[in-house]
Amino acid sequence: MAEPLISNVSDTARWVAVYRAWESARPDALFRDPLADRLAGERGRAIAAAAPKQARSGWPMITRTKLIDDLIAQSLAEGCDRVVNLAAGLDTRPYRLDLPASLTWIEADLPGMIDEKERLLAGETPRCRLTRERVDLSDAAARAAFLDRALAGASKALVITEGLLIYLDDEQVRALARDLARPAARWWILDVTSAAIVAMIQKGMGKHLDNAPMKFAPRDGVAFFEKIGWKARDIRSIYRAAVRFRRVPLVMRLFAVFPDPDPRNPGKKFWSAVVRLER
Repeated sequence: MAEPLISNVSDTARWVAVYRAWESARPDALFRDPLADRLAGERGRAIAAAAPKQARSGWPMITRTKLIDDLIAQSLAEGCDRVVNLAAGLDTRPYRLDLPASLTWIEADLPGMIDEKERLLAGETPRCRLTRERVDLSDAAARAAFLDRALAGASKALVITEGLLIYLDDEQVRALARDLARPAARWWILDVTSAAIVAMIQKGMGKHLDNAPMKFAPRDGVAFFEKIGWKARDIRSIYRAAVRFRRVPLVMRLFAVFPDPDPRNPGKKFWSAVVRLER
């Protein structure tokens, strides 16, 4: 039997790296990631080729990347003294962003993903103090112990969970939100997607997502997190930003005349956003 295109959630990191590589090759690139193509590899390119035709350009992931870049810069300007990236996958921000050399940046992911990443990036030099930890974030005790270590000594830490929550169920997201409610964790950057978009992706990718099903699509959008004690400091529509960046296909720009759905009640509408939460 042939190996599935996506054998686990970690393979989706290769998929996203493809889009970063494509964007980096543009003369008007929103960001430059010279390491992305190396990290994506042949499997990443095969996954991207299997994506639904209407999303094959990767504009949602490209826009998400840019929006998170901007919110990281904003957090640093507001005094962020540590970044903790959960399920960091093949992210390369410590190598490509303009970061203070004194900044501590901590990545956490499964052992296999970190081993592969360190092999592929051997010889590359990050722009800040980068460390990585091998941890199964689905293990509540291991996650809590990791957060104790990662946040020790920080006063205004930023936590990032790019592309992670969509693969968790509601209770797993609630548990993570409660774990992150620590004095040292000032901000949390995440992306959230409506059920309509999740259904479209699942249908378009078909059996390729059998080993990485998408689950989290709260009908109440950012209100899901506000009910747990987080405040939505920044809500940035991925579609609206993609129109501004001129990354949305021309035919889809026509929908920009319509107002955005309520981010606290997107319901069944097409909506996704990058959000910075604050406590």
